[in-house]
Amino acid sequence: MNQSLEKALWLAMGALVCLCIGTDALAAGSFASGTGIGAVAGSVKSNLRSIASLITAGAYVAGMGFGVGAIVKFKAHKDNPTQVAISVPIAMLFIAAALLFVPTVFKTTGATLFGASGVQGGISGVASF
Repeated sequence: MNQSLEKALWLAMGALVCLCIGTDALAAGSFASGTGIGAVAGSVKSNLRSIASLITAGAYVAGMGFGVGAIVKFKAHKDNPTQVAISVPIAMLFIAAALLFVPTVFKTTGATLFGASGVQGGISGVASF
């Protein structure tokens, strides 16, 4: 990928995240009414919950995609072993397994860092199979 295009994409993603956080904080009235930093922190926390849910859903979808891709590559290797190396579908299979376990790792890491009873600092929005 072109380096300037990559920089532009990162800049656009950063601007989108800042816009989402700022819009939610303004909608809550934390800046306008002067309710303080607690309201801003609550707004950021609610946005981080949404981001955790997005990462969880994306990990499941990408994991399933890599799993199906691995099956297709195994079939392609069976049909023509000289064209597709066996390492490609095996690597895709490991990537699929890792992506499917990302939500479990989120949940376990949250329980380890914040404890099982950590309501304020814990993560939410993470669902595993």
